[in-house]
Order: sequence, then C-alpha cells, then structure tokens
Amino acid sequence: MTTTCFTRPAFTSRVVPVIVLTDPAHAVPLAHALLEGGVDVMEITLRSDAALAAIEAVAKAVPQMHTGAGTVTRVAEVQQVIDAGATFALSPGCTDALVDAVKAANLPFIPGVMTPGEVMHRREQGFGLMKLFPAQQAGGLGMLKALGAPLPDVQFCPTGGVSPDNLKDFLKLPNVAMAGGSWLTPADALARGDWALITRLAREATALANDL
Repeated sequence: MTTTCFTRPAFTSRVVPVIVLTDPAHAVPLAHALLEGGVDVMEITLRSDAALAAIEAVAKAVPQMHTGAGTVTRVAEVQQVIDAGATFALSPGCTDALVDAVKAANLPFIPGVMTPGEVMHRREQGFGLMKLFPAQQAGGLGMLKALGAPLPDVQFCPTGGVSPDNLKDFLKLPNVAMAGGSWLTPADALARGDWALITRLAREATALANDL
C-alpha cells in the first residue's frame, strides 16, 4: 500500500506521549523505557534544538518505535523531520501550505484542529484523523461529544489537558482514536534518567487504555 499524508500511522498504543527533549542522548533510553511499558509511539516535539537529533537517534537505534515529529508548524520542517527519520508528523494547528507540503512528501500527518469549521476544512482535504488541540481549552469531552454528532466520520487525538485522571473518559468516546499527553515523560524524570519511572507511567497508561 502506498503511504500518503492521509495514511494512519501504524502504532498500536492509544496513548501518545508528547515529549520535549533537551538532550538527544536521552532519546534512545527513553524509547526503550516506553516500549517496555507497552507504548510503541513517541511524539518528539520540535520545541527544542535537540528534537531533530533525538528523532534521528530513535529512528536509527529503535526501529520498532513509531517516531513522530510533533509541533510541525512550518513547511520547511516537513523535509527536516523526514530527513531525521520521522515516520509521521503532527501539528498543533494547520495551514493549507503545510497540507500541501505533507501531501507532496507523502508523510502521514495528523493536523491540529480546534473548531468545527477547521474539522470540516481538513475533512474536505481528505483527513480522517485529527489532533484536537488544546483539547481542554477547546471544550474537552463535551466538545468531542458535540463534534461526534454532525461529523461522525472523523476521529480525534485530543491533546492538551489529558491526564491519568481523565484518560479513560476520553478514550471511551467513539470518535477518539488515541489521546496525547506529556505526563508519561516528566521533565525531571528525563533530567535524571529515571527510565524505570517512565516505564511505570507508560505501563499504567497502557493499563488504563486497555481497561475499557
């Protein structure tokens, strides 16, 4: 099957860790820690200078990890994340120029949306999976339920305000494919290399997602 920007990334985890790495050396042990906890996806965000090097490190050393680039907001970043080895990308919002770029590159892409109009626009372009961001500020569970009635053919990855306390509530919704969150990779745990803690957090999130 030919991969296009509309291809759904192949990871199986319903929890997507949203990761800010400041040291590329943390990337590979982090990937192994997440896999050990049952999470086979990483959204490494372009929020630090270390991001591209981190993506490249995981792509080369841990091929069983589905490595996505997050916070892709500019056209030039599309080729940069592909060159680094990302197998898909996500954005907090979206522009038509960004869609043109991922379409030309055949890079699986999850565009960010916040309003019904944005959802309809991206659906017209061919996207069936979108990132609701920031999810809590956009209306959270209530917004997703409201979107599900008129737009039942669209799936979402809510990100922003998702936590262990509400993860199951999000994942129970029929239009939620997976949910993203930063709690699996706390900055202090990354700084001290506490991979055991990250494995435990990943395992707990996986258990919550599977207990539905």
